[in-house]
Parts: sequence; C-alpha cells; structure tokens
Amino acid sequence: MTEIIQAIILGVVQGLTELLPVSSSGHLYLISNFFFDWTISESFDIALHFGTLMAICIFFFKDWIELIKGGYKKVIKKEDSTEGRIFWYIVAATIPAGIIGLIFDHYLEEYLTKPLIVATALIVMGILLYVVDKKSKSEATYENMSFKQAFLIGISQVLAFIPGVSRSGATITVGRALKVDRVAVAKYTFLLSTPIVFAATILKIMEFEFSLAFFIGVFTSFLVGLVVIKFLMEFIKKRSFKIFAIYRVLLGLLVYIVYFVR
Repeated sequence: MTEIIQAIILGVVQGLTELLPVSSSGHLYLISNFFFDWTISESFDIALHFGTLMAICIFFFKDWIELIKGGYKKVIKKEDSTEGRIFWYIVAATIPAGIIGLIFDHYLEEYLTKPLIVATALIVMGILLYVVDKKSKSEATYENMSFKQAFLIGISQVLAFIPGVSRSGATITVGRALKVDRVAVAKYTFLLSTPIVFAATILKIMEFEFSLAFFIGVFTSFLVGLVVIKFLMEFIKKRSFKIFAIYRVLLGLLVYIVYFVR
C-alpha cells in the first residue's frame, strides 16, 4: 500500500511539474530524497515521464499527424507548410540536444543532484523566467518562427540535465528572449519534448519493473498531465509566466531554509 501511495503522489507531482516551467526532476528529487526518504529508481523516473509523454501525444495528436504529413511532403513533394517546417525544426534541434544532453546527464547527474544545487537552479531560472518574460515582446507566432529561433529553443533543452532548471523552463525562457509569443513557445516546447522523452523511454524500457505501483504512477502522471496541458495553454493566452517564476523562487528558498535548519 505504501508503494502505491508513493506512486500516486509522484505521478501527480510529475504530471504537474513536467509540463509547467518548474522542473519535474527537481521536484521528484526533493520529494523522494530531501523532504522524504523514498527510494525512486531512474527507470521509474523515466516511466513517470512516459506518462506525461502520452498526455502530450494525445493532446497534440492531430498536430503530430499534420507535422508528420507536412515533413513528408516537404521532402518528397517539395511542398512548403508551417507543419513541414516545424517538423524539421524539431528534428534539427532534437539530434544535437539529445546527444549533448545524454553526455552531460551521464557524467554529471550524480554531482549535480544536491539539495542546494536544485534550490539554486530553481531560484536562478525563476528570476530569469520572470525578467525575460516581462521584458520580451511577442513578435513571432507558432506559424512564423524562424529556424534560428526554433533551433536555439531546442538546444536549450540540454540545460535540463541540471535538476531544478526544468526543460520547459529553459525552452520557454529562451523562446521568450527570442521574442516568440507565449502560446507559440509553450506549444513548441511540448512538441519538442516528445522525441527526447520517447528516446529516453526506449533506452530504459528493459529496466522497468512492471508492478501495480508502476502502472498506477504512470497512469496518474498521464491523467494529471492532460489536465495541466489544457490548463496551461488556456492560462497563458491571458496571463504571463510570473506565477511560476514566483513559485520557483519560494520553493528554492524553502529548500535553503530546511537544509540549514537541519
């Protein structure tokens, strides 16, 4: 029963934090290793990410069908379209980001997964997100993003190897710095995460321990992820990322306080 309760809690946390710019890896680490003494394997962490991946795939299912069609037509039939361009933007940005991220994640993860590093990353990225989002204009939409904008946003994913930074936090911050509007950068961020998380799942699938807790955790992260995507896409049509930046800073300060009090 304890494992199931932990799986539900971690699934909820993953579903909430993977898709918001607040760092899922940072939250999972803090909950399982800092605030509580829980054991969470790397394979279970990736399985939880797979749950949110399924949420993204279902929410953006029609978009992905059009992207694949557009990518095919752009190469085979030489037909230009927004979907065709975005598809190849994602491919171009994913390959180097995936390679660099894999190298850094493999060699530096054990050194960076420390409470104060996570707290500092939460605070620094929170401040950057707030300042950049507030100062940047919204000139580029999803339909007219340039290759340079899309590629730089994609490359920024490598910063996610630092727990507390957040993949979506990094991509959204860079996207806003490049004057991409909020809705566009959020949608592109979600689509961009699909191949990276899928590849990580394939690499670790043989290590998965299929149990009731495993399936409950994945299913929970999937359901919560669906709700969060819909919420965020509606939220940012009228509001900024300010609330997420403030939350990051407050959580980081809480970790500092708890760490030094202990």
